[in-house]
Amino acid sequence: MTDALFVGLQDDNKVLVFAIDGETGGLNRQGELPEPGGPSVFAISNDRNTLYVGKRDPASIVSYRIDRRTGALSPLGTAAQPQAPTFLAPDRSGKFMLCAYYQGKGAAVYRIGDDGAVGAPSQEWLGTDIGAHAIATDRSNRFAFVPHISRVQDNVLEPPKNIPGPNYIAQFRFDAQTGQLAQNSPHRVEQGDLVGPRHYCFHPTLDLVYFSNEQGSSVTSYRLDANGSLSPVQTISTLPADFTTRNTCSQIHLTPSGKYLYVGNRGHNSIAGFAVDAAGNLTAAGRAPTEVVPSAFSLDPQGRFLYAAGTASNALASYRIDQQTGTLTQFASQPVGKRPAAVMSVQLG
Repeated sequence: MTDALFVGLQDDNKVLVFAIDGETGGLNRQGELPEPGGPSVFAISNDRNTLYVGKRDPASIVSYRIDRRTGALSPLGTAAQPQAPTFLAPDRSGKFMLCAYYQGKGAAVYRIGDDGAVGAPSQEWLGTDIGAHAIATDRSNRFAFVPHISRVQDNVLEPPKNIPGPNYIAQFRFDAQTGQLAQNSPHRVEQGDLVGPRHYCFHPTLDLVYFSNEQGSSVTSYRLDANGSLSPVQTISTLPADFTTRNTCSQIHLTPSGKYLYVGNRGHNSIAGFAVDAAGNLTAAGRAPTEVVPSAFSLDPQGRFLYAAGTASNALASYRIDQQTGTLTQFASQPVGKRPAAVMSVQLG
């Protein structure tokens, strides 16, 4: 077994384990783990030895040792949370876990023990605003960002509610020795009306950050300067020009090579692809139909396959990534269970 894929079923209270066939990308179900409390967000440790599972009720993070031969999970411990975690990311040193809280209106940082388990907080709370959707450190491990969407308490399956959100990116300095976050200057990157930055990823070699815009149905690239401040470079739509029905963007992922970028469209129900040139500029590379409400998806560790979960269709779609064009070709779809809210792959061995 070379790679594993984990799927969190929020309404079935389970974590599924799949083996990824390295040649075909096919999934072979290896087992499942009961996880009461609504598993809804995942993260993997930098050394690939630990899976972190964020749960809603009770709010907590569960740490699991990953068997590097089979992908099987063994519990290491549970860390109580002040609010339900919305996003988890270890810092670049692997010593701290950064957490964002959508309804909790803030962020926190926790120490990671020698065994890989999330432990005591290094920063118990950092208040931001409602709709805080992600947090992660840059390649230098000196800066972090918390995007806030422009509409909150909204469900893509229901008519839109006119509840305005903060609609900005908060900028922070990160102390990798103490695990403390502090406001950077300027603190906010303001957005145009109904942009709603949601998730982001860093280019592997360039000082660029790519944000999915939930309400804007677009991707914006930002230049990251030496002081940890973002300045917009390019914004490109994730939708075809003639699409007028309601849509919101979800996760964003970049292939390890940095050549292709993908974003989930909820409403259009597709995965939008973009080619990334040597300077980091984006060009649309097509849209692949996918499961209904693709809130979570993952690339395999080599960037050859993409797995997208439909939180409304309760199924998982598998795609092959054309290494020359970035085009997605679907080759499988399978039911997995109720509300697959988290998808994460890991290289084993």
